[in-house]
Amino acid sequence: MTRTLNVARRLLVHELRAAHSLALWMLRRRHGVGAGALAVAYTGPQTAMMWGFVFVSVIETIALAVLIPWPLAHAITLVVDVYGVLLLVAMQAACVTRPHVVGADGSLRIRYGALFDLRIRPEDIVHARVDRRFPDGRLIQAREDGSLDLIVAGQTTVAVELAGPVTYVRPLGRTGSAHTIRFHADDPKALVAALAQARLAREREWQERDEPVA
Repeated sequence: MTRTLNVARRLLVHELRAAHSLALWMLRRRHGVGAGALAVAYTGPQTAMMWGFVFVSVIETIALAVLIPWPLAHAITLVVDVYGVLLLVAMQAACVTRPHVVGADGSLRIRYGALFDLRIRPEDIVHARVDRRFPDGRLIQAREDGSLDLIVAGQTTVAVELAGPVTYVRPLGRTGSAHTIRFHADDPKALVAALAQARLAREREWQERDEPVA
């Protein structure tokens, strides 16, 4: 029972965040992108597919509105279908307004809409590289070698190696750990370059601190 309540609570939180993202999307704002940070989109491969689902859902709603003759059944079906369309739009809006973020300090925030959010400290990042793959599996796929794939439309484009395992939370609340994270970014070169530049800046700062005062 407790597990069921926790899942229901998390689903409700995801939907509320998606609704908030829909408002941000309408206002052309983004969530969690601070000053000096780089926002990196990841919706490119899925945009056409998502809007295709929305179009099919709208057509289905119109068709059922015409075909169902019973007023009560018609009203219930209409509410369910409209809610489904809004949820699809909100999911896409959440992905648009909640991009990956490379912080000014070199931290990395990997996200997928309102469903996944992983923050990685700059000191935990050993190496980042462009690495295009087409893995099998669902959105969040843990591998036996201790790596994690965050898959968007069947692909990942960036691999980040970590100093040690970091803990992540799945959409329904279960946790896992991984020492390598692979995920999709529409512009993987920009993301990798931003992490490299931040690392160089930190190294220069450390060197300046260690230099003896004349």
